[in-house]
Amino acid sequence: MASSVLWRTLGVAPIKLHMPALSPTMEEGTIISWLKKEGDPIAAGDPLCEIETDKATLTMDADDDGVMAKILVPGNTKNVRINELIALMVAEGEDHTQVDIPTETGTPSAAVDTPADAPVPTATENSSSSELSSMRHVAGGKGHVDLSPAVRYLVDSNGLDAATIVPTGPHGRLLKGSRRQEAVAPTTPSAPTPVAAPPPPPPPVTHPAVPPAAAEEDEFVDIPHTSMRRVIAKRLTQSKTTVPHAYSSIDCEMDSVLRLRKQLQGSGVKVSVNDFIIKAVGQALKTVPEVNAQWMGEAVQLLSNVDISVAVATDKGLITPIVTDVPSRGLQNISETVKELAGRARIGKLLPQEYQGGTFSVSNLGMFGISQFSAIINPPQSCIMAIGGSRVLVEPTEDGHTTKTVMTVTLCSDSRVVDDALASTFLENFKENLENPFKAALL
Repeated sequence: MASSVLWRTLGVAPIKLHMPALSPTMEEGTIISWLKKEGDPIAAGDPLCEIETDKATLTMDADDDGVMAKILVPGNTKNVRINELIALMVAEGEDHTQVDIPTETGTPSAAVDTPADAPVPTATENSSSSELSSMRHVAGGKGHVDLSPAVRYLVDSNGLDAATIVPTGPHGRLLKGSRRQEAVAPTTPSAPTPVAAPPPPPPPVTHPAVPPAAAEEDEFVDIPHTSMRRVIAKRLTQSKTTVPHAYSSIDCEMDSVLRLRKQLQGSGVKVSVNDFIIKAVGQALKTVPEVNAQWMGEAVQLLSNVDISVAVATDKGLITPIVTDVPSRGLQNISETVKELAGRARIGKLLPQEYQGGTFSVSNLGMFGISQFSAIINPPQSCIMAIGGSRVLVEPTEDGHTTKTVMTVTLCSDSRVVDDALASTFLENFKENLENPFKAALL
């Protein structure tokens, strides 16, 4: 719809508030609620409204002092495009009730008004197949017959007249079984027969059995995409279609880590296996810095910071809060940071700088019973490590047998940046760190 903005001049010039871009990937958002009402005084820095972006729920703050004059886009409005006008303020001392308000006007897209008394098209025996295929409802002797696209196609392709088929579905709809019977065995009208001498019934014809589920029209439910889901889908598609993924896996013995974790828990220090993994990744990136890099088109950019994005599942999708400068952090600090970031991620309260960026990602599905998997790289990062669950293996020895706990990790890398040899070097270093936590100074 082409539109223009006309102003109703009431004497007070407005301060226009537009939908802000609160993240680099944001294209639209949801205004959850307004924190100021019309007529409320506003100071610079005051929160005006809560906005749900593609990653989190953030507040829009005021840049100037003034008075809230008119809210144009109410709370709980979805799919508000960035730069869309959402509210008006006036300067301090101005009468907010006299603000100039923009009025949207426009001409609707091409549409033809049909008179109320216009005749309804009906299908006759001489109707062409093109007419049949373009009609949603076909008038028959008993009213309108609803035709689904599949039914319209077979009616058209078999040269049938939909008005002559007796609808057997609810609300006058043709079912697939009825349509197939007509399509397979179209009947030719015969000459009238005297009522006193009816013709013998035709011999029974066997038709393929139609499963009950196929006899009715398919049923489905549309689940609208959230802003986060749309962005995730866009970025994953971009990654898989533009980044050449390569995969390398290695098994790591976890017994030393599990023993150390148990000792720490006995001392009141609660850390997870994932905390050890994050620390081991950070140490490996420090030792093999070529993996801590990004493909920039004209060059491979080596990054000085080791900031690890940790995948966290939320009810709106996956988000990756960042643990910054991992090599310099202690294990307990990493654990506390991950818990705090993950908690705010699940309620949509992360700040943009807490999930944007990162130099390497870690995704752990071991707690869900997944033994091994591959993940999709989060551009512009060049790697993501997929962590599987631990399992106990039994190995024969000279004295009988021994057991060990093993975990499989898979490095998913951008082969433009990390070739197979470099991936192997990195994984060997990571394995060494994890299997020797004291030696690797993972504490």
